Amino acid sequence: MLGAMRTYQIEQRRLMAASTAVVRSSVLVSELPGFMSHAFRSVAQILANQGISVAGPPFARHHHVDDDRFSIEAGFPTTSAVLPTDDVVASSLPPGPAAVMTYVGPYDEMKPAYEALAEWIVRNGGSPASSPWEVYFTDPAEEPDPQKWRTEIVMPFHVADTVG
Repeated sequence: MLGAMRTYQIEQRRLMAASTAVVRSSVLVSELPGFMSHAFRSVAQILANQGISVAGPPFARHHHVDDDRFSIEAGFPTTSAVLPTDDVVASSLPPGPAAVMTYVGPYDEMKPAYEALAEWIVRNGGSPASSPWEVYFTDPAEEPDPQKWRTEIVMPFHVADTVG
C-alpha cells in the first residue's frame, strides 16, 4: 500500500548501447538475492582477471517468465567485451529511448514503480520495448536499512510519435 502512495519522478533518456559482462540464469524469486551476489562476485573476478574495467554500477535485467521465476542476467557494464569464462558471458544493454526513475526503498516493493514507468510510456505515446533493468546504487551489505536502498529502474520504449 505504501508504494501506491508514492510520487515518482520519471525522466526520458536516450541511451547509448553498452557492453556488459553478466551471469545468466532462471531463478525463483526467493533465489534472487543469492544469485545476484554470486553474479556480481563472479563477474567482478573475471573482469579483474581479464584486465577489463567496470564502466558503471552493477545491474540486473529481468526477463520475466512467470509469477515465481525470472530469466535474469546480472553483472556490470564494461569498457570492452569480456571473453566468456565459467558462467560469465558478454552481453549488452540496448540503445534508444527509455523511461528512467530512481526508486528508494526495498526491492520487494518496486512493483508500483514499474507500473508507473509503463503508464508514463503509454501516456506519452510510446510502448514498452525490450526488458527493463535495475541499476543498484546501494549495496545491501553496506546499508542494512532497505528504506535507504537506491535503485535506478530503466524501461526502454518504442516511440510512436513525439514522446515528451
